Amino acid sequence: MSAEISVTAQNGVQIIRIDRPQKKNALNGPMYRALSAAFRAGDADANVAVHVIFGSGGVFCAGNDMSDFLAVATGKADALSETMAFLDVLPAIRKPVVAGVGGLASGIGVTMLFHFDLVYAAPSAIFSTPFLNLGLVPEAGSSLLLPARIGYQRAFEMLVLGEPFSAERARDAGFINEIVAADGLEEKVIAVAQSLAAKPPEALAMSRSLLRGDPAALASRMGQESRQFSERLKSAEALEAFTAFFEKRPADFAKRKP
Repeated sequence: MSAEISVTAQNGVQIIRIDRPQKKNALNGPMYRALSAAFRAGDADANVAVHVIFGSGGVFCAGNDMSDFLAVATGKADALSETMAFLDVLPAIRKPVVAGVGGLASGIGVTMLFHFDLVYAAPSAIFSTPFLNLGLVPEAGSSLLLPARIGYQRAFEMLVLGEPFSAERARDAGFINEIVAADGLEEKVIAVAQSLAAKPPEALAMSRSLLRGDPAALASRMGQESRQFSERLKSAEALEAFTAFFEKRPADFAKRKP
């Protein structure tokens, strides 16, 4: 278990916290492994009815640690196995998940939310999916889930154009439920989770399954995304994007053409 992922429980609610504020809660291999383990353990625990997830330090999650991306692009690592394993866990979570987004959410910090059941955000929350700017493609099923939720044009704006969405825009688009004052966000999320935990568990599980629909199409799309994402990590465009990020300069994709 990573020290940067904490897990506690109260009144039938498992609370998962991403706690790496010095890196804006960017996820690395051990953190992905700990998140996967936490969701699996909570699903298997009869005393847990609902999962809750928060960030820390006024940030939800800045996405994947860019150092890991650069390691793959430069051949120092073969693949992001823990990342891919976490993506497989997301659609398989059996119990409801309620998220509280208290600031920046980027990359996987956004796309994981599309698998959760309820999302509440502070007014300062910003949702960003800069995959294309990094020479990558959308992941975590977002290329299927987001257009279905907010429409093709707005999904294209977010996933391809890379435009950040404010909390108000995200609420109006329909992928967060409510904007809550920052100092009351966690209290609100836990209260909603405890309300869910008090409901008949079998009826809750069946209702959730009906709402989520047939998982086959999602599994197929996620497989397609993962294959292309892994290929793109080793592309010239991605290498330029990652290098530019660490050199704090604009990327120049023209010089990386094959």
